[in-house]
Amino acid sequence: MPATADTETHHSLVELRQYTLHPQQRDVLVDLFDREFVETQEAHGMRVLGQFRDLDQPDLFVWLRGFADMDSRRRALEAFYGGPVWSAHRAAANATMVDSDNVLLLRPAWPGAASELPHHARPEPGVTGTAAGVLDATVFYLHEPATPALLDYCRHRMAPTLQRGGARHLTWYSTDDSPNTFTRLPVRAGEHVLLGLALFSDLAALQAFADSGAWARDVAPGLAPWLAAAPEAHRLQPTARSALHA
Repeated sequence: MPATADTETHHSLVELRQYTLHPQQRDVLVDLFDREFVETQEAHGMRVLGQFRDLDQPDLFVWLRGFADMDSRRRALEAFYGGPVWSAHRAAANATMVDSDNVLLLRPAWPGAASELPHHARPEPGVTGTAAGVLDATVFYLHEPATPALLDYCRHRMAPTLQRGGARHLTWYSTDDSPNTFTRLPVRAGEHVLLGLALFSDLAALQAFADSGAWARDVAPGLAPWLAAAPEAHRLQPTARSALHA
């Protein structure tokens, strides 16, 4: 069985990182990342929670990275990005990228909101392809920081609708507005978001939920007053070495 509880207990801060890449470079970066940048980051105390190909944007690589707190984040990032592994491979990694600054700093939206995120044992480096499942990752842009009323709506309307629609695991994060203490890596500031992660068994299950119309009928009308912009939805396929998969 996958471990779940350590996600929230030991990683109360999470980065959602979206990298726009040059054409035909995503598999190059995925292979490099899965081979060189997983265990080597985790050796410094952070957690590579999951890494993904966006099924609808062929030049987008998305990943999630977790930390215990802001101080440990600063120390871990200083150690990794000042260390030999990044020095050896940064030119190859950066050559694949158009933009790597699309980063949201997040925390569990309420106590227990991130406790269901699964973490499987990873295959050894060198495995290629994909892992099982599809992650529906939706960024909800808000007028203000997530209010108790919104989070209540999330728990009692949004989450049950997804669960009835076939989501196997659900996780919710909201903006953490702590100042970025590692400015070498930018973080988006001045925004308020709620991030929902819903893991489905496969693409067909996610598509069946979308086709059912349940979200548009039962959730979207009540959610609309909190939204400052249209939600940003991603269908994400886990890489072969992603710890987050079905």
